[in-house]
Amino acid sequence: MCNMELNHHIEAEKGIPMKQIGVALIGCGAISGVHLKAISQIPSAKLVAVVDTNAELAAQIAETYSCAYYTDYHEMLTNPEIDVVHICTAHYQHAPMAVDALHAGKHVLTEKPMAETKEAALAMLRAAEANPSVQLGVIFQNRYNPASQIMKQTAQSGELGKLLCLKGIVTWSRDASYYETAWKGKWATEGGGVLINQSIHTLDLLQWIGGEVTSIKGSMSTDSLEGIIEVEDTVHAHLTYGNGATAVFYATNSYGVNSPPEIELVFENGKLVLTGDTLYRVIDGEQTMLSSPETSNLGAKSYWGISHGTQIADFYDHILSDRSYWLNGPEGFKAFNLVMDVYESARTGKRINY
Repeated sequence: MCNMELNHHIEAEKGIPMKQIGVALIGCGAISGVHLKAISQIPSAKLVAVVDTNAELAAQIAETYSCAYYTDYHEMLTNPEIDVVHICTAHYQHAPMAVDALHAGKHVLTEKPMAETKEAALAMLRAAEANPSVQLGVIFQNRYNPASQIMKQTAQSGELGKLLCLKGIVTWSRDASYYETAWKGKWATEGGGVLINQSIHTLDLLQWIGGEVTSIKGSMSTDSLEGIIEVEDTVHAHLTYGNGATAVFYATNSYGVNSPPEIELVFENGKLVLTGDTLYRVIDGEQTMLSSPETSNLGAKSYWGISHGTQIADFYDHILSDRSYWLNGPEGFKAFNLVMDVYESARTGKRINY
């Protein structure tokens, strides 16, 4: 039982009225369904409103979830019943919406990536710093996966010895129809392609597990979607870490199917291998399964990860208990900054050192 569930149980037994967080969600596209279902399953949350410029879609979602709807998020921000705003919009809209919400005194939980440019993401960080009474959280739900937690703990504990190297591979499929949405596939509005949109989660796990990144070099190409998108559909990166480890990272949207991401951690005395959503430990050729796939009732695609609900509940729990949320703006900026630097390195051909 997580802390939030335990607190709710104790409050119910004592007859204490449960604290509730008023929630609004901006952007009723594909990923919003995962957020909305998660919100509906958290007792401490009350969905007050949804926002979308498509009035028909917003009204339909509002009817499904018995809440109000707006077509202008600025109007929503004046509603005193709303404490937290989820941002599930196009990449280029994340930063201005988050900045406005933070200045309006609302907590913000934004989908990845934080923004489409480094400057826009830094504006979010400044807005959060200027409004210390509210919190900014960034969605990297895969950090909450049981396998990710085991990999992080193993690297930190040193139980398999020193971490020597890491590998991350993402082979997914996106065809031309995926980019019919006007903002996708463009540098100005999406901020990039496979790296910033699909595989940022895996790059985030490599930096979160591996420790401080000291340099990164990248390359990118458009292999299967040339002439269809401005941005890359394939990317490669090489990372070095302060602890002496190195990593290779590869991602593409040019594969024929969406395969689960693969991660390998090689230690002095063994390795961890995440494949097919299952985590194995390998020591002297002997393989032991440490974690098997969990199922999600949030309607999420399996290769998105299954921990959106866990992260959302944890964010609310930190707000209700007045604790600083750990996956905050500066923490979420780490992977985003690496993404931006891979693009810069790919353009210049130079390694970027930190």
